[in-house]
Amino acid sequence: MADPTPVFDDLRAESDELDALVAELSPEQWLLATPSPGWTVAHQIAHLAWTDHSALLSVTDVEAFHTLVEKALVTPGSFVDAGAEEGAALPPAELLARWREGRAALDTALRDAPHGGRFPWYGPPMSAASMATARLMETWAHGLDIADAVGVVRTPTDRLRHVVWIGVRTRDFAFGVHDLPVPLDDFRVELVAPSGEVWAYGPEDAPQRVTGPALDFCLLVTQRAHRSDLALHAEGADADRWFDIAQVFAGPPGEGRPPKGATR
Repeated sequence: MADPTPVFDDLRAESDELDALVAELSPEQWLLATPSPGWTVAHQIAHLAWTDHSALLSVTDVEAFHTLVEKALVTPGSFVDAGAEEGAALPPAELLARWREGRAALDTALRDAPHGGRFPWYGPPMSAASMATARLMETWAHGLDIADAVGVVRTPTDRLRHVVWIGVRTRDFAFGVHDLPVPLDDFRVELVAPSGEVWAYGPEDAPQRVTGPALDFCLLVTQRAHRSDLALHAEGADADRWFDIAQVFAGPPGEGRPPKGATR
């Protein structure tokens, strides 16, 4: 079994980088609108804090986590927004402290989790490493929304390899959630990392191919940019269709982002 420590360390680094950004914001900046409709900077951090708490319960208190799931099933279309609204109503300093405390507790719980253990989630159960990967993906994606709101351009790092991994792994899920048949052909995904390294997945001779910058692939699968604004290339009808429906997060299909310059 591979050592999960690197993804735990990368999740901590990704969170610390976002923390450094929001810690310097004024109270007025916490109220800035982000690209996610109806969500301010405060909503974004509140969502991360809420989801970290859910993950912590999954790892440390399964019964309490199942209680959360039962509440979510009662209001499946609004429970995520409700959690963000509750946290966003707090004073920024209190919200920031809650996020810091929660992610520190989760970091400890993930590192202490038994090797080979699997923990319940709103989708399939996950290992500690997979849980950390999902948390890193969300931290990075919601961090992008915050950076956009405050006019900061974040420098991509090779921590994106975790977002790429989960993006590749959720290909079949994306087709299924759109009620489309899962492709029968193998896919080859070749992406250029921020460091210049090439990350490759799937057989070299696969009939369906995806190539381009790793950053752009991450923007696509987290639905932070429209395919027309990205330097990605698809070969094969199924690979091309994937560009329209890719998503790494659990739940129903997301609307994604319109092309730059377009309106809803």
